[in-house]
Amino acid sequence: MNLIENIRMLTRYKAWADDITFSAVSTLPNGEATKHRNTRFGNMVHTLNHVYVIDAIFKAHLLGQSHDYTARNTENCPPLADLLKLQKEMDKWYIDYADSISEEKLSEIVKFQFVGGGEGSMSRTDMVIHVVNHSTYHRGFVGDMMYQVPAIPPANDLPVFLRDAYQNA
Repeated sequence: MNLIENIRMLTRYKAWADDITFSAVSTLPNGEATKHRNTRFGNMVHTLNHVYVIDAIFKAHLLGQSHDYTARNTENCPPLADLLKLQKEMDKWYIDYADSISEEKLSEIVKFQFVGGGEGSMSRTDMVIHVVNHSTYHRGFVGDMMYQVPAIPPANDLPVFLRDAYQNA
């Protein structure tokens, strides 16, 4: 698999993993997704909102646009159903981006400002990989919180995606 194929596969993996995670969280007993837990973002929905915010920030970086975020999460977040709709649109944007970009453009370095301050620069490839990796990291936190319900989180690892969803696409 070449670089373009890998980036396309990874954006599809992220969308798949986000979708099954949101689906699992939405089936939890009422109030569990927003129940305060001893974790960085306080609950499952706010953790998923953080993923969305970072996706939006890096989308703006990839487009060479500014964004309105002043932190890596928002003080309040939308209800789970609304956040799911936003995340699905964002995941579709990343898939479309991966489908339309050239390998030459993927290696291009983009300069940006970190929300927490300071200058950054990354290749477009590294930005997409960061978005995929970052969401995987935080879905792990959501999975841990699901065990606290108790509930079993979905298997949303890359090998499961490759076996169950990607090879069959």
